Amino acid sequence: MEYNLIVILGATASGKTRLAARLARELGSEIISADSRQVYRGMDIGTGKDLSEYVVDGVSVPCHLIDIVEPGYEFNVFEYQWRFFECFSEISGRGILPIMAGGSGLYIESVLKGYRMLEVPENVSLRRELETKDMETLAVCLLELNPAVHNTTDLKDRKRLIRAIEIARHSKEHGSKEMPIPRIEPLVIGVRWKRETLRWRITERLKERLDRGMTEEVEGLHASGIGWEKLEFFGLEYRYIGLYLQGRLSYSEMFQKLNTRIHQFAKRQETWFRRMERQGIVIHWIEGADYDALRELAV
Repeated sequence: MEYNLIVILGATASGKTRLAARLARELGSEIISADSRQVYRGMDIGTGKDLSEYVVDGVSVPCHLIDIVEPGYEFNVFEYQWRFFECFSEISGRGILPIMAGGSGLYIESVLKGYRMLEVPENVSLRRELETKDMETLAVCLLELNPAVHNTTDLKDRKRLIRAIEIARHSKEHGSKEMPIPRIEPLVIGVRWKRETLRWRITERLKERLDRGMTEEVEGLHASGIGWEKLEFFGLEYRYIGLYLQGRLSYSEMFQKLNTRIHQFAKRQETWFRRMERQGIVIHWIEGADYDALRELAV
């Protein structure tokens, strides 16, 4: 098989990063992260950003698109896509085979399917107008502008819905000027575990992250000026630990609710990957941390 990109994907706590790093070390490759939260500096434990996993046999494996923006910055799939293509072209230009590793399905899909997206500036007056409308009205507005919405999660989150309308309106008024997309011929490998094993891994990982200071990380981010509402936007760990720090949940309630929500999130990730397969993306699955099976597919 001729391919110019290896993709290693999997649900949270599946061990995909460790496998990707080991393969990258053997191939002399470099990793491009596909994690929507690990782009933020200072958000380490809560996002599962274990940089020690990129050290194999005492050698650091180069990794891109981690720690590239401040927490206050609104990173999005458009920016991820163009930054990925920049990294991909630069790494490939040095004769190195890039490895994409992560679990953010939308980010992975934006690359593999070559989503055609536009760079659209913020429209302050339009945002003020849209802020007065309810979610149902906003959803109707977006679907009128763009009936072929590929990311239906935009319809469920107010900020993303307003941004999607902003993009659709800009495209209709100014036409489209799309970025050049390089040819991607991927070998996609998925890491999966039996459901009960993955559930155990998720729970144990959560305990370990809390022991390492995840609560203190969230507390420090808030003390640095990041509001509770903004922290909630960054995902489950920041949302529920934030509620605990505000006194709205006990520690036990926080742990139980967070553990349950992460299990549900992992299930949604797996559903997303199955949908990718139904839409024509071939994923070669390996069972658990089977490096030999990974190597047999990729080397």
